[in-house]
Amino acid sequence: MAARSNPDIDNDAETQSGGVQSVDRALQILEILARKGDAGVSEIAEEMGVHKSTVSRLVGSLVTRELVRQNSERGKYQLGFGILRLASSIPGRLSVVHEAREVLEALAGEYKETVNLAVLRSNYAVNVDQAMGPSTLATYDWVGSLTPLHATSSGKVLLAALTADERTQVFKAVGLPARTPRTVTNRGDLEKQLHDVARQGYAIVHEEFEIGLTAIAVPVFNHLGTVIAAVSISGPAFRFAPEDQPGLIEGLREAGLAISAKMGYRHQ
Repeated sequence: MAARSNPDIDNDAETQSGGVQSVDRALQILEILARKGDAGVSEIAEEMGVHKSTVSRLVGSLVTRELVRQNSERGKYQLGFGILRLASSIPGRLSVVHEAREVLEALAGEYKETVNLAVLRSNYAVNVDQAMGPSTLATYDWVGSLTPLHATSSGKVLLAALTADERTQVFKAVGLPARTPRTVTNRGDLEKQLHDVARQGYAIVHEEFEIGLTAIAVPVFNHLGTVIAAVSISGPAFRFAPEDQPGLIEGLREAGLAISAKMGYRHQ
C-alpha cells in the first residue's frame, strides 16, 4: 500500500523552499546593485532571468528595510543606508589577530620558518602575532616588538600603502636610521623600492634589519581594500631565499588574501 503524504508537511516544505529561493534572489539583487552601482527593475530581471514582477516585489521588501533605495532622478535602484548600518557592525567584531591565526600556523608549518603578523602603530611596525616553524633556530618572541618600517619587509608593505605625505610625517618623526650596513637610508632609493612593493604586492629584505636575517611580507586588506596589516615569513639568510623557493611568494600572497577575505575583502 503506497504511503500517503502529509499535506501539512508538504506545504511547509514548499513554503521553506520558496522562502530560501526568495532570500537567494534578494541577495542576488544586492550583489547586482553593488556591482553596477544602480539598476532598474527590467535590467535586474534580465540579468537574473526572472519576471519583472518578482524583482519588483523583492526590491519593494528591500526598500522597506532600507537596504535598497530608489534614485529619484533616474528611477533606478541602488544600495541603501541600511547596508551601511549592517556593514559598520562587522569591523568592530573582526580581530585580524584572531582571523589570521590559523593561516599563520599553516604558513609556519608549510615553510618551516617564523611567520609574523604586523600592524602600523606610532610610526613603527608592531608584531601582534607569531607562529614558529619546526625548523626555526631561534625562539625569539617578536610579539609586541616595535620594528622600523624602512628596514623590515612588513614595514615596507605598510609604508607602500601610505601616501607620500604620510610617509614624510613618519620619516620626520623617526628618521631613516641604519640598522645594518644594508639598510636603505636614502629617501629617494626607498621610494623606488616602495613603488615596486606596491606594484608587485610583496616586499623582501636581505639583512636590512638584522645581519643574517631575510624576510618577505605581503599586505592584508580590510573590507574597504585598505592595507591594515602585513604577514611575513623570515628565516636565516644562509637557508632562506624567498626568490629561489618555488611557490613561496605565490603561497604567501594567497595567505594574505585568505586573511583579507576573513576581514571582508573581496579580491577583484
